[in-house]
Amino acid sequence: MEAFICIHAHFYQPPRENAWLEAVEVQDSAFPYHDWNERVNAECYATNATSRITDENGRIREIVNNYARISFNFGPTLLSWLERNSAPVYQAILAADSESRQRFSGHGSALAQAYNHMILPLANARDKHTQVLWGIADFEHRFQRRPEGMWLPETAVDLETLDILAEHGILFTILAPHQAKRTKRIDGGEWLDVSGGKIDPSRPYLARLPSGRTISLFYYDGAISHAVAFEGLLSNGERLAHRLLEAVAPGRSGPLLVHIATDGESYGHHHHGGNRALAFALHTIETQKAARITVYGEYLELHPPEWEVEIVERSSWSCIHGVERWWSNCGCSAGRHPGGNQGWRTPLREAFDWLRDSLSTAYEQKMRELGFDPWECRNDYVWLILDRTPSVVDSYLTGRTQRALTPDEKISVIQLLELERHTLLMYTSCGWFFDDISGLETVQVIQYAGRALQIAKRMLGDALEPRFMELLEKAKSNIPEQDNGRRIYERFVKPAMVDLLMVGAHYAMGSLFGEYPEQATMYCYTADQESFKSVQVGRAKLSIGRVRISSTITWEAQRLCFGAIHWGDHNISGCIRPCQGPDEPDAGSIQEVFDSFGRAEFPATLQKLEQSMGTACYSLRNLFRDEQRRILSIILESNLTNAGDVYRQVYETNAPLLLFLKDIAVPAPRPLAAAAEFVLNASLKREFEESVLNLARIQSLLDAAKMHGVTLEGSLLESTIRSRMERMAEAFGNQPSDLELLRELDALASLLPLFQFEVNLRVVQNIYYRIRREILPELQIKARRRGIKAGRWTTLFKSLGDKLGVRTD
Repeated sequence: MEAFICIHAHFYQPPRENAWLEAVEVQDSAFPYHDWNERVNAECYATNATSRITDENGRIREIVNNYARISFNFGPTLLSWLERNSAPVYQAILAADSESRQRFSGHGSALAQAYNHMILPLANARDKHTQVLWGIADFEHRFQRRPEGMWLPETAVDLETLDILAEHGILFTILAPHQAKRTKRIDGGEWLDVSGGKIDPSRPYLARLPSGRTISLFYYDGAISHAVAFEGLLSNGERLAHRLLEAVAPGRSGPLLVHIATDGESYGHHHHGGNRALAFALHTIETQKAARITVYGEYLELHPPEWEVEIVERSSWSCIHGVERWWSNCGCSAGRHPGGNQGWRTPLREAFDWLRDSLSTAYEQKMRELGFDPWECRNDYVWLILDRTPSVVDSYLTGRTQRALTPDEKISVIQLLELERHTLLMYTSCGWFFDDISGLETVQVIQYAGRALQIAKRMLGDALEPRFMELLEKAKSNIPEQDNGRRIYERFVKPAMVDLLMVGAHYAMGSLFGEYPEQATMYCYTADQESFKSVQVGRAKLSIGRVRISSTITWEAQRLCFGAIHWGDHNISGCIRPCQGPDEPDAGSIQEVFDSFGRAEFPATLQKLEQSMGTACYSLRNLFRDEQRRILSIILESNLTNAGDVYRQVYETNAPLLLFLKDIAVPAPRPLAAAAEFVLNASLKREFEESVLNLARIQSLLDAAKMHGVTLEGSLLESTIRSRMERMAEAFGNQPSDLELLRELDALASLLPLFQFEVNLRVVQNIYYRIRREILPELQIKARRRGIKAGRWTTLFKSLGDKLGVRTD
């Protein structure tokens, strides 16, 4: 018997990008990270790219890329985020697929995925084709090869979906064991009932499709997969390896495949340290040679199906009722609202289906009027999503119609294609997965619908939105104050809508707190400054100018006149309107505004601004969330400095008394204890942010914190210390022969045991490990030849390794 083991990980995050900004805004629930994508990346995607194999003492023996040894798929929308926000991890994923092709007989680890995690059995045929084609194109763009397999969102399947996969060259997909109905040998025999998860998962199967095509199916081992995801099997890598090897039946003849499939986030995010358990298990299996690690493509080539299968139509891995979880009140939920129901799912999908069909009719008509094949253009639009360079977009447009398009017609075509993109995005599965229509994931998909409606307004006026809101009103929330889908649309989607005027207002108010270059980028918009003047009176500031705002996605643009005033604290106003002529705003009216401001008549200044710039006025409340936070931090800085000075005076005045109270076991009065806690934490944070690190001062502050019994703010200080150590390690990585950089890093590492919390050293360890592999052997040779500097370097380097928990032998 020849035994094989394959571990598949489905990596995916629901799209979190603001539908108008194409960026994920700050999410406080993910603190200390900016947002949940960043947090899950740090806990899972990054750790699997550089996973640790440790010795019996917990010291790092080897750092490996797990992706190169497993089968995996990443959702295209997640890969797009990683490419923009975490380039090293993104490159490690691509490199792993390239490396895996060397290991697995030319077959890569990576699988494609249907584009934005739409439940395909609930989609119409046209949308299924687009989802599959976009998933394939995205994969080819990133991995530079054709995909052999494709992951189906939630493994949701029907025969039409499988036929479309096969039509577009996909060789296989992966399903859950309960999604098989019956099997038989290809060379004959009776059909065997395997419903209820009774299928043998150790072999591939062939599915015959209505068109006459075929596709191979792998049914993962349900018991082991469940143990990985829900039963704590990832708490220990040795246990994971044992469980996988235990499934290798010694008495069986012929090839045998043990394979599992789970959410990839199990390996580090859902289960802390799961990435290390995976690395250790793979290492153990390879070392013991009891089975061969493989990927699906390689196994399929070595052992084609000898059995065929019939699937359970409209089934999935995460709903026992089939695909009901994504359109009906089937009872499946996350349990966040005990006693509630999911009756909202049906009217939400019905509203979306009505909107999709209404928009599709208008889209098709407008595209044909402009000389385009609407559905072929939509299927190819993914290439512009991947590369929006103006020359690429222009070539795409001119190459698909016989007409000579005007600039406005080009904008119309792009907007029509964007309309279709958002009608696809609004079907992202997460919108129905959880418990209530007011949840973040559901609001996100309604936001995509809102963006589609906004684009459609240019073609159809307000004809569709009222009816859409009527349909949403039927979707009732489990939370009384949220009421229904209409109220949620009015409360969370309408206020989030952005137009060029709003972007201009953002630019205007931002100009009060920092100078913009002549051309500035704000999310997916470009601001070209045409004129600008600002004056300041004390802490108050006034800015007036003219700017051209353009969308890098739809190409629409507008020249805007603006004025903005800040007269202290959170009192910020920005007024904006479209420019009527080339020389606006008028010099005379502007001078009146500046004269009024110079006399510190701020209310009158705002009144004159409104008269000059129009009544479209915005405040700090209207700013995009991250810019709002940036400006608030500037506004609060002086206030916090003043408050800090007061706290410091209280602490320094009462420090001896606090020590005496502690010595005689008398609790310190809360105001005095709070002052000590604030001052010592703030001082430590400031020291780690200084350009020159004062280790003696840091040691002194730590001693003071210990003497006063102060609790250090772990989340805040850990982030600050980690950032400082990573900057130092990166500098050392760029100049590894610099003895002084090495000495400073070693000295700082020596202080880490004094903190009451653990600092995440992953990035520092990665850099250290690379230097250990690339530089240490050469310098060790020099040290043995009595090179004095090399000897000092190796001694200090090994000392740092001990502190970082990395073996140097």
